[in-house]
Amino acid sequence: MEMETQKIDILLYGLGAIGSFYAFILQRSNRVRLTVVARSNYQAVVKDGIYIDSANHGRHRFHPDLVIKSSSEVTHAYHYIVCANKAIDQDAVAAQLAPAVDENTTFVIIQNGVGNEEPFRKAFPRCSILTCVTWVGATQTSPGVITHIKSEDLQIGLFPNPSVEGPTENSRLAEFTSFLADGGTKFQIIENMQLPRWEKVVWNVAWNSITALTMVDTQTWLHSSADATPLTRRLMGEVIAVGRGCGVDLDEGLVDRLMEKINALPGIATSMQVDCQNGRPMEIEVILGFPLRRAKELGIDTPVLETLTCLLRAVDGRFR
Repeated sequence: MEMETQKIDILLYGLGAIGSFYAFILQRSNRVRLTVVARSNYQAVVKDGIYIDSANHGRHRFHPDLVIKSSSEVTHAYHYIVCANKAIDQDAVAAQLAPAVDENTTFVIIQNGVGNEEPFRKAFPRCSILTCVTWVGATQTSPGVITHIKSEDLQIGLFPNPSVEGPTENSRLAEFTSFLADGGTKFQIIENMQLPRWEKVVWNVAWNSITALTMVDTQTWLHSSADATPLTRRLMGEVIAVGRGCGVDLDEGLVDRLMEKINALPGIATSMQVDCQNGRPMEIEVILGFPLRRAKELGIDTPVLETLTCLLRAVDGRFR
């Protein structure tokens, strides 16, 4: 009889809508042994697994190989650790994940924001990091139950580690993306991932902060006054200036493209607005805080970004 191929151990941290979607994709590969860290939906997932109703993949109920409540239950190092948690406190998460890490561990960061990789690089300087931007339209309608609309894409690439050999890093990228291919999801391997990360952050800075602070959807906001569109464009322009200051080659036409995109969509609510509505901590740091900090270091004037960040921190402080 044939040798059973060695399974690759993957730990998925953060089993919200996006984490559950990628858990579904990864468990479809017969080369993967999947452990998930579930918090608020732990009971439901242990009992019934995860149920996904996807416009692209159909309806499925699946059980990850292992469901744990916290990373303190980890007993060995993992080949890959997928971080799909909300990026609220990256330093704390990096510290919590230490029992699952050795120098062959590769982090896969599927989160909104910029600067997300730095706490992991600082905590685990020998590890490789794959960084991702996802455009998956998924929501968790009740614990362990996921609805996924058509929107599905992932941009993935290296956050290069000067202390790891290039071929090693590339083989990690090739292996992990082969699991995504097994799972039948759409992805693109991108050479310079900081460009799509910053492009998405220009989008998120505007729509997340504005919808959370006003509690109206994007279309309602844009039609609320003659000043709404110019203010939004100014805000996007500020973030683009900061990205450029950080050496990211964002182009002039980005504001126009993002505004065309939002105008073609029905009014949308954002994840930050939903968090705000439910009195949950918001992803202010990685979306607005990091660009604002860089702006100050670089001496770039960002009055709109600064104002919104300030207001959001006060609202966020109420929830904590």
